Amino acid sequence: MRTGTRTVLHDADGLIEAQLPRDRGPYECLIKAVLAWTADADVLAARDYEQIALQLTGHARAVAADVRRLANQLPRSSGRRALADVVLREAEGRLSAPLEGTVRCVQNRARLVRALYERLDRLEAAVLALEGVAPTVG
Repeated sequence: MRTGTRTVLHDADGLIEAQLPRDRGPYECLIKAVLAWTADADVLAARDYEQIALQLTGHARAVAADVRRLANQLPRSSGRRALADVVLREAEGRLSAPLEGTVRCVQNRARLVRALYERLDRLEAAVLALEGVAPTVG
């Protein structure tokens, strides 16, 4: 649909986004930094912790969508798919919890993103093996 000088694209299935690689590096650095904080590390304002938690929440949702897409490529009887379903249900529950401007909240979101990336990596390897393609290291 065109509106003036802009084109509005409706991608209900998220196929365009699925083809875009995630920029993991900055998030992995953020996760590492956040998880290094100690319990008494309240050096930021609550609104800063909330912003970091929002960033991690948005990224967790995007990675969860990638996990779902890959899990759906595996046979229904696959143990990896079943485990992905468990991880995604857990993620959904954790993402539905309200954000707090605390170190604990931010660290919980960071752990969630890390767990989703671990599941994503395992699913990518499983899908590649299913397709008969050797996974690339690096």
